[in-house]
Amino acid sequence: MTVTANAKPGGRTLLRPALAAQRRSLLVLAAWSLLEAAPVLLSGQLVAAALDRGFLAGELAAGLAFLMLYGTSMVLGAWAARHAVTPLAAIVEAARDALVRAVVQARLAHAVQGSGPTDASTVARLTRQTEAVRQILATLLMMVRTVVFSLGAALAGLATLLPEMAGVTLGCLAAAGALLALLSVLFRRRYREALVAEERLAGSAGHAVSGLRDVLACGGAGTATRRVGQDVDANAAASIAAARIGSCRIGVVVIGARIPLVATLAMAPWLLRSGAVTPGQVLGAVTYLVSGLEPALRLFAQSLGNMGVQLQVLLRRLADHTAGPPEPPARPGAVSPGPGHIPSLSLRGVTFAYGPHSAPIVDDLDLDVPYGDHLAIVGPSGIGKSTVANLMAGLESCRRGEVALGGTPLAGLAEPWLREAVALVPQESYVFAGTLRENLAYLSPEVSDDELARAADAVGLAPVVKRLGGFDAAIEQAAALSEGERQLITLVRAYVSPARLVILDEATCHLDPAAERRAEEAFAARTGTLIIIAHRISSAMRARRILVLDGQSVRVGDHHALLRDSPLYADLANTWAAAPAGTRA
Repeated sequence: MTVTANAKPGGRTLLRPALAAQRRSLLVLAAWSLLEAAPVLLSGQLVAAALDRGFLAGELAAGLAFLMLYGTSMVLGAWAARHAVTPLAAIVEAARDALVRAVVQARLAHAVQGSGPTDASTVARLTRQTEAVRQILATLLMMVRTVVFSLGAALAGLATLLPEMAGVTLGCLAAAGALLALLSVLFRRRYREALVAEERLAGSAGHAVSGLRDVLACGGAGTATRRVGQDVDANAAASIAAARIGSCRIGVVVIGARIPLVATLAMAPWLLRSGAVTPGQVLGAVTYLVSGLEPALRLFAQSLGNMGVQLQVLLRRLADHTAGPPEPPARPGAVSPGPGHIPSLSLRGVTFAYGPHSAPIVDDLDLDVPYGDHLAIVGPSGIGKSTVANLMAGLESCRRGEVALGGTPLAGLAEPWLREAVALVPQESYVFAGTLRENLAYLSPEVSDDELARAADAVGLAPVVKRLGGFDAAIEQAAALSEGERQLITLVRAYVSPARLVILDEATCHLDPAAERRAEEAFAARTGTLIIIAHRISSAMRARRILVLDGQSVRVGDHHALLRDSPLYADLANTWAAAPAGTRA
């Protein structure tokens, strides 16, 4: 499997797909929010009517009726607010799931390529930030709908009741918005600095705690304390700076709500003397400003402003961590052979050692494996059979010599093409949580169920498929399967892959001889080249050719020729034949 890097996502990109998938919930939430804003829209009109047509007109019952109607609208708004929680929860949980999925996928990709930190503090920090995004998003959505619909309702009511003040209020709101935008830029910068300082503190504290025994043993407690203390002080200073910027947001409320209120009260005597308005209209306008506009603006400035910036910064930080690992540098002149390319395998003078001063495990190996061959590799334990398999698959680079596929050195082949053309199945079987189909189709996502069924029957997995309940059966824990069943799953996975060279590195060691024979014969009949690291004499006998490694020389031949010409092979054959069934060499 080749892990490719994705372009670095922006903060909004992380949430956009999840929110787009919840359009229905968003529309339902907007409908309930509109109904919830009805009390704000009716408040000024009903208060004005209660005063002008009720109490000032001497109609006490009428005034009380208008006020009761206002109270009823508030009950209706509360009922709408209660029902808005359901679509809100659906939106937030979908967003949380999308964030967790993106973070986990990115961390796994980095872990596979070893291109990023994967320590416990990194995981804990990302988890904490993801949960913070979830909580902030929930609060923001709850507040945004309140602010948007309340502000709209208050301005609409004010425009119909006292048009003279609607223009003044809009001008004040524009000035308040400009101030809020400026403060948000400053707060975003300070909050990002605080978040980076928190991450630095978490990292330094985590390193100090994890290495506490070594720190104490080396007498470095003072140095460690000083370094962590510096990060604590930096974190506190950054948080205080962000809080100071946030406290300046009260000016937004003063400009956007208090100035229109003062202007309305100041102009009220002149408006009343001119007969342009009634006392009820003035009181209704004040009601819109005090109970509708100011709470919404205060919520927006003090909560939404801070939380919106926090959400934006958190999403950007998560975007930094959810970016895929960098693409490995392209090998100069790397090629991807066409679909008709016949990948014969050749090794010329291959020498490999695990260290610059270590004795070679493979020394000056020459070998030709034509396309369609069936080769078994045998030798004593630890002689280098798996090393040869890794060299053939391009998972190890030889110190000297060259491994070529289809006449092209492995170093000159494009990595994606090489990983698709060669499948190495190790002794350890990797089965992950998911459906059986997902496990089998891991290397060939487009494979059909019919193809999977034919492969399972050929390799010998069909009884396991039936026992589990079909390809849709869930595999929650690999431990629920036997080692042999896990090996059969990985064998079918390689069988249906597009690989034209399959290397089985003791990949059947947990199967009984009959099951092993069936699996190996299925791969031998499959189009392509088969190389087997043999652990039973029967595997070697089924191969067309056998490569014997003894650490000194290399012999290649069929079973009968090697029994005659290779004392080591004859000794291995006798040992295998005398061993109990299922015993490894």
